[in-house]
Amino acid sequence: MTLSQLRTFALVVRLGSLRAAAAELGVSEPAVSAAVAALRQELGDPLFIRAGGGISFTPGGRRLAVHAEEIVGLADQARREVAETVTSTRSLRVAATADFGEHAAGALLDAFTRRLPDCEVDLVTLDGSDLADALVRRAADVVLGPRPAAGDSLDAVPFLRYQRILVADSPRSDPLRQVWLTGPAGLEELSEEGRWLAGLPTWPDLVRFPTETEAIDATRRGDGVMLALGHVVRADLRIGTLVRLPLAGTPVQGLWYATVLGRSRASTAARALQEFVTTPGATAAMLAPPGAAPSAPRRPSVHVALWS
Repeated sequence: MTLSQLRTFALVVRLGSLRAAAAELGVSEPAVSAAVAALRQELGDPLFIRAGGGISFTPGGRRLAVHAEEIVGLADQARREVAETVTSTRSLRVAATADFGEHAAGALLDAFTRRLPDCEVDLVTLDGSDLADALVRRAADVVLGPRPAAGDSLDAVPFLRYQRILVADSPRSDPLRQVWLTGPAGLEELSEEGRWLAGLPTWPDLVRFPTETEAIDATRRGDGVMLALGHVVRADLRIGTLVRLPLAGTPVQGLWYATVLGRSRASTAARALQEFVTTPGATAAMLAPPGAAPSAPRRPSVHVALWS
């Protein structure tokens, strides 16, 4: 079997069809079929069968998919690390949930790259449910947000405790009957606030905004209520542009984690960031008011992309 065949099969599994994998790779569907056929012959397993207009993977196919993702990810990591020996610049791919990415990741990574000026960081935002997969596939070196559910294959370190407070522009009766405003990810299922929401007797109507900042602006205008990060709305509560609403179970206490591959599989740069996030300097950077000046200039830029 070849790396190209494994890459193709991993993509078929992730996207759920040969046609989608062909489009992603920019090749013909027969080329994808040929790669999968070669693996079938090599391994003596059909890997998948066609069923109900789609494909259903055999136990062997599912097992191969796990190994294929890891092998392909390891090969990509090897290429990056070899290239870094030539450029003398380390790269670090960070994935974060939308709320952490919006409110804390920029300041944190700015502070980190001032400590390691030879490290260039790429940041993407993902749903919390996709964080573990990004690590296993080595699409990310570090993930920041709720603790991924992936057993002992990952190493998660808690680094920042936060509160989510239910707020509105003025006192409201029966908050559960109000419209709840959120950021683009809603209330992440793996987060403490997501688990708390799932346990409520009544599920409120959620309206998502492109950012939590826009949701807070709408809350100030009286468009609904919001379970907002306490340190983000602290000034609003102090001057009265927002008020806290009493509701059993709030404020909701949560933890953000920095997670890397376990069993000594994480890169040196990933471990360095995981250690840095627990330092007082990192905490101060993440909780600093918006627009606060950094303590020193930094050289490399942090590249940010949004994944849907």
